[in-house]
Amino acid sequence: MKIGIVGSGYVGTTVAACLADFGHDVINVDVDESVVRQLNDGESPITEPGLDGLLDRHAGESLWATTDYDDLANVDVIFLALPTPANDDGSIDTAVVEAGAGSLGAVLADVEGYPTVVVKSTVVPGTTEDVVGPILERESGLRVGTDFGLATNPEFLREGSAVEDFQHPDKLVFGTTDDRALEALEAVYAPLLDDDVPVVRTGLREAEMIKYANNAFLAAKISLINELGNICKEYDVDAYEVADAIGLDARIGGAFLRSGVGWGGSCFPKDVAALVAAARERGYDPELLQAAIDVNDRQPQRMLDLLDRHVDVEGERVAVLGLAFKPHTDDVRNSRAIPIIEGLLERGADVVAYDPNRGATEAMRERFPEVEYLASASPTLSGASAALVVTDWPEFADLDLEFDLLSGDVVVDGRRIVERREGLTYEGLTW
Repeated sequence: MKIGIVGSGYVGTTVAACLADFGHDVINVDVDESVVRQLNDGESPITEPGLDGLLDRHAGESLWATTDYDDLANVDVIFLALPTPANDDGSIDTAVVEAGAGSLGAVLADVEGYPTVVVKSTVVPGTTEDVVGPILERESGLRVGTDFGLATNPEFLREGSAVEDFQHPDKLVFGTTDDRALEALEAVYAPLLDDDVPVVRTGLREAEMIKYANNAFLAAKISLINELGNICKEYDVDAYEVADAIGLDARIGGAFLRSGVGWGGSCFPKDVAALVAAARERGYDPELLQAAIDVNDRQPQRMLDLLDRHVDVEGERVAVLGLAFKPHTDDVRNSRAIPIIEGLLERGADVVAYDPNRGATEAMRERFPEVEYLASASPTLSGASAALVVTDWPEFADLDLEFDLLSGDVVVDGRRIVERREGLTYEGLTW
């Protein structure tokens, strides 16, 4: 099939590369000329394991990028994979999606046959039907369900494992307006359907809501185990032993039961806040989801409180290990390191930091230029009164004698990744 993808962020780039690997011909449209050049040169504009290999294999052949929407005139299916950032009140800003739909609508009438437009962006229920569809109709002069199909196909890709998640998904969700749109999506994902991946065939609004419900449930589960972990801490109980036990209950399951400093990134914070804002707009106050947000927001302060028990950091060197919101990514959006560093600076600490990913380091340097960023863990720990472990990069689990470089002995572990031992004053968030 010939497939167009509008947007080259984490989702658009991953989807483009993976669909090309399925054997489709893929055109990626982006307004950023530098991103287009990178893609055509086989270079990924994002950090994502496995993506470089796919781009190197397919760029310039079955995958190429352009800034011109007119190049979509010969495609069968077009995915809108554009950002929906959060407004100050938590609601989503659909301006970029609307602009993309407008530009696509202007060329949609030139597409032969019955093209299907698929919203891949995360949008609240009703957006595809009430916002995107009317824009496409207005700009093209065509009609949904008569001249072109309209669908929603939410993504469930985790940064750091997005390629693996796309190639081996837990489920596929197809929200469509008509049978022809459904058939188009089934053709796009035929290699996965051959592998018997579960498929949810549903309506547009249901598909949009499934994405939010999925992320809200997982975020709430993490906040719940963090709340339980905080209680365990007060009783000197090993929260991980408790979590392992309750995870054996099939009704609970063991996934997402590792308590710690909380969730960050681009999805959970934005999606849960958007769902809360959308519900309140309809007159319903989702107290449980708001509580999940509140618990998550408090976790970094708990780390700082544990540090305060042992060290007055004013004028002291304090090491922060981990800046990306999760390992194997360069993304610092909503990273738990941000409130940690802010709290340390407010306390008058001399902050030094290290992250194995250079992109994450540079992004954080722009936000906190007063922090010293070093190239490895050892010089970061050297001479520091205390260390805070914020991101669970695997290399941090191998640290041992490096902690002897501290001038003090306090290690506050937000991810349960450092081994307790004699000579360290170890404080875990949940043990």
